[in-house]
Amino acid sequence: MPEPAGAPTPPSRRLPGKVAVVTGSSGGIGRAIAYEFGREGASVVINSRDAERAGAAAAAMERDGLQATAFAADIRDPVQARALASTAVERFGRLDVWVNNAGINVIKPALELEPDEWARVIDTNLSGCFYGAQAAARYMVPQKSGVIIQIGSIIGEVGLPRRVPYTAAKHGLIGLTKVLGTEWAKDNVRVVCLDPGYISAGLGVKSQTRGGAFTAVDIERRTPMGRFGEAVEVARVAVFLASDDASYITGSHITVDGGWVAYGGW
Repeated sequence: MPEPAGAPTPPSRRLPGKVAVVTGSSGGIGRAIAYEFGREGASVVINSRDAERAGAAAAAMERDGLQATAFAADIRDPVQARALASTAVERFGRLDVWVNNAGINVIKPALELEPDEWARVIDTNLSGCFYGAQAAARYMVPQKSGVIIQIGSIIGEVGLPRRVPYTAAKHGLIGLTKVLGTEWAKDNVRVVCLDPGYISAGLGVKSQTRGGAFTAVDIERRTPMGRFGEAVEVARVAVFLASDDASYITGSHITVDGGWVAYGGW
């Protein structure tokens, strides 16, 4: 089996002086993205609905000499999304990168899904991403620069049973990315969707253990690279997309999945 990513690579300072907001960044993939942004020179706003969790994650970054602050907000509420964006500007003077990472899942048969469960996932994973992108763009469009990264999923490219609202939201996120990317391109605001596969952090692990359809061994066997991905492997791609190295990428989606979607077997 191939080995996972090794020791952290030295930072290349791809994001010097940039200011970034990462939603749902008190743990999992979001925290890894926030940390890598900090290592690359960005000042980062850590977000969670839980103020204590957000504060702890920001404090950990600061202990490592990185620039971070915390702000509790529920991105399902457009008012709170706007407050999150304004906090970044008030604290650090501008807003350059926004990552819509916050997400939830409900795994159960479609016929058993309750309306409130459907609404909760769609409101978080799709509507919340629009509210966040809109809040960020209100600053980015006037300054004629900015990057919005939507954290999607391989489930936005395929369909799996028992994941109706999550699949619908992640497919919708790719469409949202296409529209916003083309609409704001004239203002030099790029919008990209990053689709992770099965990652050994956050929802990837939780979904796998709750799904009931297959085990971790099944997932590793099904993945051409033979393993789960690591959060830092997603974070490094996010750094690239947020940097000027990706200056001609917008309105599209990038898959980070060890070949899972490309493989047609099981």
